[in-house]
Amino acid sequence: MAVVHVACIYCQQAFNVVKNGKAETGHQWYRCKDCNKSFQPEYRYNGNLPGTHEQIIKMTMNGSGVRDIGRVPEISPTTVLARLKNSTRQQ
Repeated sequence: MAVVHVACIYCQQAFNVVKNGKAETGHQWYRCKDCNKSFQPEYRYNGNLPGTHEQIIKMTMNGSGVRDIGRVPEISPTTVLARLKNSTRQQ
């Protein structure tokens, strides 16, 4: 039996991480009992990676276009537009 130790990507604690179901793609979801956040250690699509949203906002503020922003992290321009629309609603 193999044991995989997974550390939380938010608070870096490795002791209180438990399995929390599977995604539609078959990847395992984990939940940290310390910060109570769910995460996947590996993602299938780059648009779902933590930090992608902040990268999109920074590139927009520097004057990059939607297609240029999509080329850097290799995500769809539709995803870029959706993230930009959601960021304006949150503010």
